[in-house]
Amino acid sequence: MTLGVRLGRASRTLGLGCILFSCNQGPTSSARSEPKPVETPRATSREPLEALPPLPTLDARVVALGRRLFHEPRLSGDGRVSCSSCHALERGGSDSKPFSMGASKKVGLINAPTVYNSALNFVQFWDGRAATLEEQIGGPITNPIEMGSSWEKALAALQADPSYVADFSALPGGVTEPNVRRAIADFERTLLTRGSAFDRFLAGDEAALGSEARAGYEMFKSVGCIACHQGRNVGGNMFQRFGVLGDYFKDRGHVSESDYGRYNVTHNESDRYVFRVPSLRNVVHTAPYFHDGSAETLTQAVQVMARYQLGRKLSEEQVKEIIAFLTSLSGDQAKAGAKI
Repeated sequence: MTLGVRLGRASRTLGLGCILFSCNQGPTSSARSEPKPVETPRATSREPLEALPPLPTLDARVVALGRRLFHEPRLSGDGRVSCSSCHALERGGSDSKPFSMGASKKVGLINAPTVYNSALNFVQFWDGRAATLEEQIGGPITNPIEMGSSWEKALAALQADPSYVADFSALPGGVTEPNVRRAIADFERTLLTRGSAFDRFLAGDEAALGSEARAGYEMFKSVGCIACHQGRNVGGNMFQRFGVLGDYFKDRGHVSESDYGRYNVTHNESDRYVFRVPSLRNVVHTAPYFHDGSAETLTQAVQVMARYQLGRKLSEEQVKEIIAFLTSLSGDQAKAGAKI
């Protein structure tokens, strides 16, 4: 259901949706290139969607350190906010709010996305300004609205804790900015929500999908959602304009800088209102929707995107079927990020 053009040039391909996006602050230096997860072949070459891949091969000690850092409030300026504050694993990897509350109770400007399966996105953030998870991680820590700290302060807090010094011995150099980035990024790479009903269906389990979900999948493809939401993450692999067949921002009003999307990175007029297409996996667990958090329910989100991305008005039955399909994309969050 949404937003799609490759690497910065906005496509006019029709799609149904901006249902999840990327948040926080801009990129800094990357610690390393991301490892590539093992690919999982499609159950059939005729299907535009793929099952999630197996977990990548990672150092269990580094992943454990990253898990600890992900929940560490001492990385924030006031010692109260961690990555998990806005990306709560028990709440779908997000926080169920239109805009998150950061350090010193400051409210953010854009909706926080789910962290689940984020490693499979081709870029990070709504506007795609970070090429890797390592780049993305630095943004929130130094953003005055989000975690409101600095690398100097965050590293000092970690170095003062002997248990962290011991944990960082798993990485050459000990407690350093690149190692913090790597550890958190590697933990996030384990947050793959495998085992969804739809993935079991792709693997040949015909009984995994009920009739309504199957009808919804066919509807999802026939109305055009699949043009932008395809592949293993059902999105997350291209950019697209929010409002292909309707002016969403004019109709909504009160346009702000955060609505400009990719334009804020490239300053090309053709990129105004262009965003990274979100993944639709686990989407039933991540309300409210859109970068502005304006859609409180998935029903509302599907209707709005049908109007502005496809130029269609879907019937209640069509929306219900599509949501049944989207529900089948929910995988096992309890096992995602488990110890490896």
